[in-house]
Amino acid sequence: MAETYRDAWGIPHLRAGDADGLARAQGRVTARDRAWQLEVERHRAQGTSASFLGPGALSWDRLARRARLADTARRCFAALEETDAETAAWVRAYTDGVNEGLAACDAPEFARAGLAPGRWEPWTPLGVWLATHLLFAGFPAKLWREHITAHLGPDAVALFAADGPGTAGSNGWLVSGGRSLTGHAVIAGDPHRFIEDPGVYQQIHLSCPEFDVVGLAVPGVPGIAHFGHTGTVAWAITNAMADYQDLYRERLRRTGAGVEALGPDGAWHRAARHTETIRVAGEADVEVEVIETDRGPVVAGGPEGLDDGTPAALSLRYPPRVTADLGFGALLPLLRARRVADVDRALDAWAEPVNVVQAADTEGGLLHRVAGRVPLRSAANRLRPVPAWEPGHEWTGWHTPPRAGLTDGVAVMANQRGPATPLGVEFAPPHRADRIAALLAGKERWSAADMPAIHTDTHLASAAPLLDHLAALDDLTPEAGALRDRLLAWDRHMDAGSTGAAAYAAVRGAVVRRLAAHPVLAPASVPPAYPEVLLPWLALVPRVGYALEHLLRAEDLYGIDRAGAVRAALEEVAARPPAGTWGDTHRLAPWRALPDGSHGEEPGLSGDHDCVLCTSAVPGLTDRAARGPAARYVWDLADREDSRWVVPLGACGIPGSPHHRDQRPLWLDGELAPVVTDFDRLTKETDV
Repeated sequence: MAETYRDAWGIPHLRAGDADGLARAQGRVTARDRAWQLEVERHRAQGTSASFLGPGALSWDRLARRARLADTARRCFAALEETDAETAAWVRAYTDGVNEGLAACDAPEFARAGLAPGRWEPWTPLGVWLATHLLFAGFPAKLWREHITAHLGPDAVALFAADGPGTAGSNGWLVSGGRSLTGHAVIAGDPHRFIEDPGVYQQIHLSCPEFDVVGLAVPGVPGIAHFGHTGTVAWAITNAMADYQDLYRERLRRTGAGVEALGPDGAWHRAARHTETIRVAGEADVEVEVIETDRGPVVAGGPEGLDDGTPAALSLRYPPRVTADLGFGALLPLLRARRVADVDRALDAWAEPVNVVQAADTEGGLLHRVAGRVPLRSAANRLRPVPAWEPGHEWTGWHTPPRAGLTDGVAVMANQRGPATPLGVEFAPPHRADRIAALLAGKERWSAADMPAIHTDTHLASAAPLLDHLAALDDLTPEAGALRDRLLAWDRHMDAGSTGAAAYAAVRGAVVRRLAAHPVLAPASVPPAYPEVLLPWLALVPRVGYALEHLLRAEDLYGIDRAGAVRAALEEVAARPPAGTWGDTHRLAPWRALPDGSHGEEPGLSGDHDCVLCTSAVPGLTDRAARGPAARYVWDLADREDSRWVVPLGACGIPGSPHHRDQRPLWLDGELAPVVTDFDRLTKETDV
């Protein structure tokens, strides 16, 4: 028997007699609230999205098939059954609940797509987790480094090193009891992901005799992995920016028996090979050849090379494929945690993705560590694709996850170089982390109620190099001179209502486009013929946009006249200045699997890529923001009922539901909804 309750925001609160019953209830209520989202995620994990989304989803489906996502998920679940029967049974209970909920769902998207809900297998949650995080570590960045090196030489890699397109990040900070008003720690932050409709995080409360946890779940995955509060201990994560996936250049040849790959021992070895058929809505079926060498699955190219005939084949080596372990063994121990030491032990089993974790408990315990599996191998593996036929590129073990302490009673994590530095190559610029640390240093004592002011800070430190270039200009037209003076007086806050922010963004975009079009850089705008799903990492304009401060500050930029480019950009914008505010063009652009145009104009946003309020435009390409805070949370260790949270839309994924978008006004205004865990204050929905 399980009971479902709802609070004023429609957030599900579940109570059952044991962990398996609770998992079943979680699966059931998730299917009821997020049926269409679960269907999309199941197809993504299987590589069958194009069957109803059409040719636009084909490139992802090819990657999912070639990377062996579904097969890896099956292997990981089979290993889980052998090594951790309790967790395997718990995952089975969740999928049983999903199937029960899908049988009674009424999501309107199914009729629009001509689909009926498909059946979930016990391994499907593992496939969803794997598909969600395959590109999380950004292995295509290795292709970018190789690409820009080929055009500009190895020194260009450092110039363009930044948080690249498609890389998910987060803010997080821990304030110890010694720095809080209550004497107990506070943990706060916001994960930055693509904003999707429905949202990528599900607010939920799970209660049974073993545990009582409130947190942000990933729809399709049981438990609460990333952000949770058990009442006596709370935890949160950010992307560690670790490098734990390798690309190998393969030499492949066809034989009468199949395909062979040249190994580091100088011998040809048989590669596994088969073909699969991908259905594409509105078009003919597509066959995909799936090849796997001793390094891993071939994700680009093949024996005949890339699609343009370039002789290349790339295999991907990633930890779950090697170990048959996704780290699901950590999920139940996290729910059962009572103290920081329990969270710490649970995270020793964590595998994918690699995160920086902060935790605190009601007894004063604190934790700041990296969790996840990063292989030991040569430095070259971390930088670029390496030749599979040369020795020295093997994996030889695993890094010990680093740990860190607090500074002046606080710890800040925002994807910057920190405890995870030995494990990564490129990290986010330090601006968000530095700004959060500076704000926290601004007063001695903090409360949970103070945290939204940090969540919504819009100061843009990365504006400095461009403004410095503007300050050095002379002999401008009167219009350009007036615009320059206005920008130099601007407060450097990317507020939605700011005309100064709009003018800055316009000049920045013009500079980015001019630099990217310069004859020195322009040839790099044509990427190799890699699969379409990998091309965002190889796009020149976003790379220039995100690395602009490095390019403007470098001692020399391959002879490019940067002052001239800035001058021309300023004159261009001055001749046709933006008519409105930053929020007029910096609008939310959420992803929907089935866009129908019924949502109207999305709201204008404050913030920018390097602000604490990280709503990411793509300078030089678009002011619209597809990425931003996918949730905000404040975990109070003094009293869990004083915790707060919010998501960009609402708790329910069904269009037309009163809870589909009811949290959006809070999210836009930087406000948070109360966390309610007292069942006497909730409305009972069902006994199931």
